[in-house]
Amino acid sequence: MAKRKPKRATTKRKAAPVRVGKRSALLDTRVIYCGDNLDQLAKLPDKCVDLIYIDPPFNSNRNYEVFWGETKEKRSFEDRHASTQAYIEFMRPRCVELARVLKPTGSFYYHCDWHASHYVKVMLDQIFNENLFQNEIVWKRTSAHSSAKRYGPVHDVLFFYTGSDKYTWNPQYLPYDPEYLETFFEMRDEDGRRWKRMDLTGDGIRHGESGKSWRGIDVTAKGRHWAIPKVAAKLYKLTGTSLQERLDELDAAGAIHWPQKAGGVPRLKQYADRMPGVALQTVWTDIRPLHNLSQERLGYPTQKPLPLLERIIKASSKPGDIVLDAFCGCGTALVAAETLDRQWIGIDISPTACRVMAKRLRDVCKLREDENLWRAGRGFVVRDLPWTEAKLRAIPPFEFENWAVIALGGIPNKAQVGDRGIDGRIFPVAATPKKGGAVAGEFDFMDEWYPIQVKQKDKAGRPDIDSFEAVMTREDRKKGFFVAFDYSSDALTEIDAYFRKSHRVIIPLTVKEILDEQIAKKLV
Repeated sequence: MAKRKPKRATTKRKAAPVRVGKRSALLDTRVIYCGDNLDQLAKLPDKCVDLIYIDPPFNSNRNYEVFWGETKEKRSFEDRHASTQAYIEFMRPRCVELARVLKPTGSFYYHCDWHASHYVKVMLDQIFNENLFQNEIVWKRTSAHSSAKRYGPVHDVLFFYTGSDKYTWNPQYLPYDPEYLETFFEMRDEDGRRWKRMDLTGDGIRHGESGKSWRGIDVTAKGRHWAIPKVAAKLYKLTGTSLQERLDELDAAGAIHWPQKAGGVPRLKQYADRMPGVALQTVWTDIRPLHNLSQERLGYPTQKPLPLLERIIKASSKPGDIVLDAFCGCGTALVAAETLDRQWIGIDISPTACRVMAKRLRDVCKLREDENLWRAGRGFVVRDLPWTEAKLRAIPPFEFENWAVIALGGIPNKAQVGDRGIDGRIFPVAATPKKGGAVAGEFDFMDEWYPIQVKQKDKAGRPDIDSFEAVMTREDRKKGFFVAFDYSSDALTEIDAYFRKSHRVIIPLTVKEILDEQIAKKLV
């Protein structure tokens, strides 16, 4: 008889977490889109998203040098919206689209700082309806900030709007402060548990069962009636058919305090350890910012801590809901949504940012970036990454111009004709208000800006440069940017000669430099 082979020792594999929410039948989720969010949002149907969080570049005049851990490439990451008007003009159409895709039961959070928050609030009131503004949340993002002649700015602002008066809301709580416990939960049991007394009666006489005697106590003689707080009924899962039976259940659970003096009315014992905590208010000081040694830190300049996004998602969505971040940067909102069993969509214009957040989803959430798994409801995908020179050669000229201008951090022209040789403008961080002249729109427009000229050519020649020189001279600009696939030697020679005779700088950029994100050193 053959001997049986000994059984191999097996290790139990951890079961994958069960996902509550099914994939949406209306739109694709677990997708990162690389591109301008204005274009991507236009493709989404109306009223399809449950929660929107955005953390757009602040109008903060700050330069960041970012060292990306994935590609080891160093690039400049700048807030270029030095003009408040330019910033609002950039954000307004995007917020209009975000309001369009938000469900009536949904919520919208706009994260910003003090530089333009007051202008942002006015814009959002116009778009989302000021009556649907719920809160201005203050998040203390740092412990101290040195300012020689003013108070140190240490907080960010989150504006919270909803799609209607009927929206998803899950109250969030903080632990009780020790001083609060000492003051309000002043009673203790023999085992040390803290509690406070709450009324079991309400003002006024009732003639139903709430007015009947219980344990020989006639509350109507005191001008009151029995009233069990809803929190106690829920907490102790009372099932009695009459009010007196439910009072018996509370007493059996040890939740009633009986006074020593005769004729005293019993009261409810509300234990601190049975309470959810203090309801979350509009000032958040308990979520610490990321420090330089944090394991969570990726090197992204405006990266927000994961607990901040988890709090927002818990409060304003349910498992299976769709979360959208249209400026998702390094993907903190996506990681939080995935961890909390929400569906999600991310959009960012930076190919580098899209690569970083994809790696983060793989490393942190253990998701696989795989088309087949995604179709089966398990993986995720990145769309429209990257642009290629071949694709850019094939798209319409005006679309190519918009791509180039946005990739440089500029603002493209809205019209295809009548641009007078200017395809877009970059507003540098050092821009200063115009001293005189007409007021443009709601704000005094910034007069310092750099023109951008874009040519969808294999090689821009000297005539193209000559034409842009005329624009530079006419507009009295000290610096301008030119984009093409390549340049003839005559064109580069003319750029050098123009600088020597006029001290005006034309910076030639190739499409390859933009795609490889090697343009930072030329943009300063």
